[in-house]
Amino acid sequence: MVSTSFLFRLSLVLCLAAVPVSAQNLAAPQTPAPAEEPVARGAADGAISTRKDARAITLKIPAPRGQIVDRNGAPIAQNRVAYQVALQFRQFENADRDFVINWARARLDSLQLLVKNQVPKSDDELFDHYRHRRWLPLLVTGQIGEIGEQEARDIETKLTSGLVLHPIYRRFYPEGGLASHIIGYSGSVGKLPTGPINFNEPLWEESEGRSGLEKLFNTQLTGEPGMKRLLFDESGNKLLEEQVKRPRPGGTLVTTLNLKWQKLAEETLLKGCRRGAFVVLDAVTGEVLVMASRPSFDLNNFIPGINETDFKALEADPSQPLFGRAFQSAYPPASSFKPIVALAALNNGKVTENSEIYCAASINIGNATFNNWNKNPEGSINVKRALARSCNTWFYQVGIDVGPSAFLGLARRLGFGERSGLPLIGESPGLVPSDEWMLKHEKRRILNGDTANLSIGQGSLLASPLQVAQAMAGIANGGALPKLHLIRQTQDTRGRVVQAAVPERKTWLGVDHKAVEIVRQGMSDVVNGDGGTGHGAGLSYTTLCGKTGTAQWGPPVKQQRLAWFAGFLPQDNPRYSFAVLYEGRPGEKVSGGRMAAPMVRKFFEGIEEDIKDDIAPPKKALIVMPEGTPAPAGEVLPNDPDNPTPPAATPVEGPLKALPVEPLDAGGEELESPRPIRAIPVRDDEVIEEGVEEP
Repeated sequence: MVSTSFLFRLSLVLCLAAVPVSAQNLAAPQTPAPAEEPVARGAADGAISTRKDARAITLKIPAPRGQIVDRNGAPIAQNRVAYQVALQFRQFENADRDFVINWARARLDSLQLLVKNQVPKSDDELFDHYRHRRWLPLLVTGQIGEIGEQEARDIETKLTSGLVLHPIYRRFYPEGGLASHIIGYSGSVGKLPTGPINFNEPLWEESEGRSGLEKLFNTQLTGEPGMKRLLFDESGNKLLEEQVKRPRPGGTLVTTLNLKWQKLAEETLLKGCRRGAFVVLDAVTGEVLVMASRPSFDLNNFIPGINETDFKALEADPSQPLFGRAFQSAYPPASSFKPIVALAALNNGKVTENSEIYCAASINIGNATFNNWNKNPEGSINVKRALARSCNTWFYQVGIDVGPSAFLGLARRLGFGERSGLPLIGESPGLVPSDEWMLKHEKRRILNGDTANLSIGQGSLLASPLQVAQAMAGIANGGALPKLHLIRQTQDTRGRVVQAAVPERKTWLGVDHKAVEIVRQGMSDVVNGDGGTGHGAGLSYTTLCGKTGTAQWGPPVKQQRLAWFAGFLPQDNPRYSFAVLYEGRPGEKVSGGRMAAPMVRKFFEGIEEDIKDDIAPPKKALIVMPEGTPAPAGEVLPNDPDNPTPPAATPVEGPLKALPVEPLDAGGEELESPRPIRAIPVRDDEVIEEGVEEP
């Protein structure tokens, strides 16, 4: 739960700090300048109906946007006070165009050595502002956002008469590019008006969300503007300045992200790959704790706005930094898909825990030869050994035997082939092919060769790292697929919770618990067993279950491959699921065990204390007994000098489940999947005849 007090204090401070003040005194409201005549003037003297230069002006004070924070209240998006230098015209008597322009130019010239980001103004702009808007400041520089109050005062003392320092709100992202594809950025609603002053026009440019959560939750983040009233006499003297209504900041968006974990995941990707993704989910609640993509981009470069040259450079960058690989991509899941095939076969009774199938070096299906990844026979092995060794030929045979409708149907119940429902822009639905899809796009139904490829996560099957992590959450949970959440709470300005997410089930898996336990053991053997392909992910403090994967990806001419490692932890009572993707360079020899698994280990070893606290079984309540009372048989009392070490608490048996809700209707025909969104085009007609899984 985020502390409501610190959010309210921060919003209030920013709200008060950003109210426009004069250049002579940034801390206090401006007092009316004394008139040249010694006659005292007041608001009652403003007769705007008979004096053409007098003005009564009502202006809008834009409200600061609400914060975006992590699950513990750490800020991800907030506001700062920035400054712009403005030209404040005087009321000139009988001034012609040349006089006004020369007066303005003299002050703009004096500004060149003081501020670098001066905004060019034409003579027409200067004179038109004097004619129609001279009562209001004309902003002549861009935002000066990296200075404090003292620096602002220092700049103010160096300004020529007629120039003022104008404070405004500025969006700020303390962590730069952290979770940039999720958070998004804000931008200006539009330029300030020109021409005659309108009622309730803004004091400075208003902002709105342009991408990510900033855009999707723009209504919640947009505050209520304040109102300011000004009154001038015919000589341009200010008779009245009052704040009729204070601006109210927008609400706070509390995400499910763990900022500490997100940082570590992005650092792990930075050191472990050139391009990739890392997703970590709470398999019990469905909360997204980490969703990182590499490369990323600095959100602050978009504030207050990014120029066209820099934006085109980001778009043209071959590493695609604007592309959120964690959720916008669609890749072959490769051997990370094999646990789903094994679970379907066990659940349907096509294999049992101890039944053995011969894992040959290769098998023939039709006119094609399908190889094992290491081109060596593994002998007769059971399902757990097949998972540990990732034997392709074992899964070719089992996939054909169980049938594509069985394991592809389970894949759909685990979240493949559809968007997660999270508030994300551009999320890929992936692709789970059906006979209807194959007939439309391949002019045939799913054949045995297609089934063999699908059973090892190749062919037309496509998924994002988010979908793979979600499927692992379903296997970890055992009975249900939890509904995913990215927003934990929305709060109003005072920190009151307006809306909160609760754990709920997305769908029942409809699988036998014993089958789930067998698959979990096989995935444990991948990491911890003899000959497993994922030893590089082993942890020192708990048992991690996982599955390596190496996919052929992209046009054959590029010879590009992907490395996966996906799974959950701990084995006995799973709490967290994850998926890591390593995107290889063209021609690079990669494997899930060598590239992706070590990144998993580095990440989870880095948060050992956090994980140990979360997965520790509940401790027994201490039993207070009168002195001298003997302990019950078989039980050791705390602080017993004869038995100084108390027994470990009994772990909870069975997997934690998503909270039950009303059952969903699992029936109905599967809708045809749309064409997949891909990071790099992939040939739909490509048939993968040879596995590429490597330890």
